Amino acid sequence: MSLPSFDLLARGLWETVVMTGVSGFFSLVFGLPLGLVLVTTDRGGIFEATTVNRFLGAIVNALRSLPFIILLVAVIPLTRLIVGSAIGIAAAIVPLTIAAIPYFARIAEVSLREVPQGLIDAARAMGASRWTIIRDVLVPESLPSLVSGFTVTLVTLVGASAMAGAVGAGGLGDIAIRYGYQRFETGTMLAVVAILILLVSLLQWAGDAVARRIDHR
Repeated sequence: MSLPSFDLLARGLWETVVMTGVSGFFSLVFGLPLGLVLVTTDRGGIFEATTVNRFLGAIVNALRSLPFIILLVAVIPLTRLIVGSAIGIAAAIVPLTIAAIPYFARIAEVSLREVPQGLIDAARAMGASRWTIIRDVLVPESLPSLVSGFTVTLVTLVGASAMAGAVGAGGLGDIAIRYGYQRFETGTMLAVVAILILLVSLLQWAGDAVARRIDHR
């Protein structure tokens, strides 16, 4: 059983972290506002607009219904338009981001809906504006759950980034395919699996720790 190169694995880990980190950042920047819109525009919401809610909900559901490997191929023209290539980590970030935004938006929506309606009604009774309710009630009260949901999103992105390696996106998935599978290097495959397990475990531990710290404040 051949032993994998440390430099090779280090490069793959770095590429996976970059893909996960950048797409995770964009999922937070765009997914959380989208989740807020889905909650606040629903029936009885503080910005009730059911037509907008249904339209956005349909788009989110459509994107979430696509298996990532299909989405990866389907957005190749858009990927080429944005980054000028369909391979490499920059190209992988585009479909990862497109997949992660609606995914986290739904998670954020569930977290935001857990905020007791009584708190929102009390804030409105005290004259709080709708934007104040979002800033001072909805987001702070759901923050531990949002952190946990974002952690799940990052873990999912690690798996998706490994899948993107099947089409030359780089990262640990690409190493597993090219060396572990195509060249039958069992040692490399086992090393990639071990690193992925450790990476996911670290992300989950960090996310749980942050969520507990926020929840106990």
